[in-house]
Amino acid sequence: MADKKKIQRGKEINSALIKYGFGKFINRSIKSKIFPSKEEEEYSILLDDELPLNLRLMFQELGTSFIKLGQLLSTRPDMVGDNIATEFEKLQDDNPPISYEEVKGIIESELNGNIDDLFAEFSEESLATASIGQVHMAKLHTGEKVAVKVQKSGIADTIDTDLIIMKNLAAKLHKSDELRKFNLPGIMDAFDHSIHIEIDYINELINMKQLERNFADDETIHIPIAYSQYCTSKVLTMEFVEGTKMQDVIESDSDEFDKPLIAKRVLDSFMQQLLLDGFFHDDPHAGNMFVLDDNVLCYIDLGTVGILDDDFRKELCDLLMLVGDKDVKGVINQFIYMGVLDYTMDTTDLKRDLRDLFFRYLNDDAGGLNDVFDKLLSVMQDYGIILPNEFATMARSLSMIESVSSNLDPNVDMMASIEPIAKTEVKNRTNIKTLLSDKKGSLLYYKNMLKSLLPLLANSIHKIENGDMSIRFELDSLDRIVSKFSLVVIIAALLISSSLVMTVTRGPMLFDMPLIAVIGYVITLILSVIGIINYLYSR
Repeated sequence: MADKKKIQRGKEINSALIKYGFGKFINRSIKSKIFPSKEEEEYSILLDDELPLNLRLMFQELGTSFIKLGQLLSTRPDMVGDNIATEFEKLQDDNPPISYEEVKGIIESELNGNIDDLFAEFSEESLATASIGQVHMAKLHTGEKVAVKVQKSGIADTIDTDLIIMKNLAAKLHKSDELRKFNLPGIMDAFDHSIHIEIDYINELINMKQLERNFADDETIHIPIAYSQYCTSKVLTMEFVEGTKMQDVIESDSDEFDKPLIAKRVLDSFMQQLLLDGFFHDDPHAGNMFVLDDNVLCYIDLGTVGILDDDFRKELCDLLMLVGDKDVKGVINQFIYMGVLDYTMDTTDLKRDLRDLFFRYLNDDAGGLNDVFDKLLSVMQDYGIILPNEFATMARSLSMIESVSSNLDPNVDMMASIEPIAKTEVKNRTNIKTLLSDKKGSLLYYKNMLKSLLPLLANSIHKIENGDMSIRFELDSLDRIVSKFSLVVIIAALLISSSLVMTVTRGPMLFDMPLIAVIGYVITLILSVIGIINYLYSR
């Protein structure tokens, strides 16, 4: 049955490819093997002006999986080009709603109970519907008003079938010289990962809980309460948000809303997510925000989020500061440090283009960081540079946030929100207390290092005793070698012992750390500086 479904779906996709003019392009490699000819006409579909439109119409017709893929590609103009990315932004993720009876069956199966026992009230009409699921309003027996998101039956199987076909298609297209640079198999792997996260509602539950913890001390930001006991991978029950849609706030002329204040909260909250927490809403457009009483900002729809590791988050802080300062040389060096650019690359033309980009878009009359990052992605594409997925996700989200905030307040300054957070992050890196705060991690590192070092040392001594190892020194350099080796051993011993002492909670303390540990680190620093100076002097 599964094979039949796959074959049928394959026929539907093939028909759509032919309908929109892609059949000849895809089958060209097969044709050339059967009828090899040096004079075969090249089918340059990538030069067709109607390519973006035809792709969008085809993806829309093929349904959920392709719509989601197109929406993903709309965030990567550096991969697919500005025209295709812009066209894919028009893809509509909607489908007719499923019946109440089907919804009822899914809920009762997933939550193991009768819907009347689970909910005091449940609306048969859907509030919103999309290709993956739909939302209904309900009320718990404890009185809370909730929104229940229900995943449509069979959607996961349909997506899995489409992914098999998509991956085979991507592998075939990857053989084309015209398309190899887009790394279609890599895109499909990323899409496979993201779509499976999105269709598992437990991930959204986890995301909501995490964001709620991150803003636990901020009364100006609200995250809907999730009711875990009424959640599964296909059903998500959360607080029903009774506020004003952000788009309505933007369009409102009422004095009820303090738009400049809301704009600042939008920016500040997102910069905290991005630069401090490394955990951010990756689709923060106006449709995913509400404004509650007292201008409180509420984020909704956390099916997918961006997650940055600490290293990338810190590097991003540096990059944003350099962009804000219009430091072209600094931006290029930062890209090299981040592994985006090869240090051997001739950056003369790139410097010129970045200088022009900053001049055009980072001034009082320009669009701000939104336009800067859009154009930066385009510039990188011109040089054949594919930026990390994290950077593209961040740039897209940052663009949405600036759009929302600037629509609320045209005079809003994004850098005013970025600078204090980025400077705080940079300052924290040089704080000795921050550097030494991870005591457990440091202890485990040094413990493992010692465990590895001692057997190595014992093995080396054993080899020397048995004559299996020979060591040769130049006599005139022996004293210098012994001196340097001794200094390294002393520094290592001081560093390890000071880190071990960090676990002591009694005795004299300095900066909330044991005094003896601080003294040990200071002596280690002094000896390290002496060693570096001696090395430079000898050179």
